[in-house]
Amino acid sequence: MSEKLPSPRAKSHDPGRAPGRVHWMELFFDLVFVAFVGQLAHGIHGNPGWAEFGTFVLLFFPAWWAWVNIVSVVNLLPGLSSRGLGVAMLAAMAAAGLMAAAAPEAFGARAWAFSLANASMRGVLLVLWLYQHRQKSADTPWRIWIYNGGTAALWLVAAMLPLHVAVILWAASIAVEVAMVLLGGHLWADRSVSGINIEHASERLGLFVIIVLGESVFTIVSELSTGWGPAGGLAAVLGFLVVALLGWAFFQYGTGTVATGLERLQSRSDYAGILQTTVFMPFLLVVGVTGVAAAIATAIPAPLEPLPFGAGIALGGGLALFYATNAMVSLRYGRPLNTVLPWAVPAVVAAALLIPASATVPAAVVLALAVLILLALTAYVEIHRRRR
Repeated sequence: MSEKLPSPRAKSHDPGRAPGRVHWMELFFDLVFVAFVGQLAHGIHGNPGWAEFGTFVLLFFPAWWAWVNIVSVVNLLPGLSSRGLGVAMLAAMAAAGLMAAAAPEAFGARAWAFSLANASMRGVLLVLWLYQHRQKSADTPWRIWIYNGGTAALWLVAAMLPLHVAVILWAASIAVEVAMVLLGGHLWADRSVSGINIEHASERLGLFVIIVLGESVFTIVSELSTGWGPAGGLAAVLGFLVVALLGWAFFQYGTGTVATGLERLQSRSDYAGILQTTVFMPFLLVVGVTGVAAAIATAIPAPLEPLPFGAGIALGGGLALFYATNAMVSLRYGRPLNTVLPWAVPAVVAAALLIPASATVPAAVVLALAVLILLALTAYVEIHRRRR
């Protein structure tokens, strides 16, 4: 009875999460990216051309970059209180939600909203990075003020300018941030690597892949509900198998490779390798998966007709990009060429051959061929793993 209970003030400063675990508010924040991916993916349904593919990539990268920055600063702030983390996630979620709502017309009437959303996101990041800097260093945080304060100003100014000028400021903002990350990693590699929590980083990356795969499943169900019928149902089943096998490949084989690979890079203070395998290469992977989902959505309403050429590129190119990225990540983690090339080369070549095939055979047949390719790759990996 004589023991003192901790005061409410002390409790409020308890860390919001264990260093290696993801907090529930981080998962809640990720939900807005389901909407964002869905908004952008609609632009490459049907028969997209180079303009549609380019628009998708150009608008997706700012959102991906914002997500990576939020993940990075939270990773380096394991002592942030639960309330502080919650407020930060909700503020970032509001900015990302506005970004998602503006995305369909970001190169048109809603460019100002897209700019304002990105400026707001960098305002949130500025506060978090300054807080993180105060915990770790007494130096003047000039890099943070340039990295997020200066770029926030660029996005804010862009919101008041015509589109052709605003786009230049968007590109300048992203270029400044990417350049500063790369330069900082080169100049202060030891300091940059030492604070990274590998468990949290690998778990967050896996959760983002779940978002993209989940949006793919949602798209399949939505298309089937509007195009109900035996042929559409067959295409939906085949499309689901494609997405499921991609998920199987990533979560059964990829996540373990990510954790051990990042630990290896961290032990060597290879900050460039960590950046490449957690920031830039995964972006290519999720672009590939989103393209595959868009092609499946195009196939379900017309499963007995050949896919439009753009959808064929999205399907074959998306699968090729998925496996090429996984191969690059594996090699960057130090896996030998003779263990990567035997599955990577056949996977990329077979996926690329789906592009010309999609123009000559029904869409359902192309999806069936994709399923067979993924089943063969899965069987190869399973047999290889059992022999080790």
